[in-house]
Amino acid sequence: MDERGFRGTTLGDIAERAGLARGLVSYYFPGKRVLLQSATHRLMRITLAAALELLDDADSPDLWLATSIDTVLSLALNRPTLMRTHLALILAPNSSGGGFIQDEEQQRFGELLRGVLRRRAAPDPVAEHALLRSALMGACMGLLLPGAESSPMLIRADLFARYGLDTALGPGIPERPAHPDAPSVGSGSELLEE
Repeated sequence: MDERGFRGTTLGDIAERAGLARGLVSYYFPGKRVLLQSATHRLMRITLAAALELLDDADSPDLWLATSIDTVLSLALNRPTLMRTHLALILAPNSSGGGFIQDEEQQRFGELLRGVLRRRAAPDPVAEHALLRSALMGACMGLLLPGAESSPMLIRADLFARYGLDTALGPGIPERPAHPDAPSVGSGSELLEE
């Protein structure tokens, strides 16, 4: 995808790069939209799980939530092309499908976040997860909206204030990287046509 962009990459290209038969890739993923979203969910889950593994039960529930927020924001800042593409596919479904895919990886990522919310004694972790997921997606949009990107520190401060978190908590986030991954997908409008 980094070489040819979303439109220019086929399932055959992906299968070839992975050393798999195209039919095998097609068996598990009905299209590249689903494959990209599932792969992005997997990256998000693995990245968050690794960050949370550095914590232990003695750490405050607020630190667990701060770490979760910082991890997602850092992923958006460090992988802007991937995250822009992912969000564009969610927000601009077309006739070949799309929208928010709730695959196994997304569900496992969600379970990590619900676990963090349970640590904070959330009365309804499922409902609060939906709100946190929306807040994180909105934050990523704010970081990645071409031509209207918001300050990462301002976005982080807003999320921390919403949850009553001390901004000294968490691993922190990088400033906007000097060399975002390329090529840029621009506004995402080119993703609407496959």
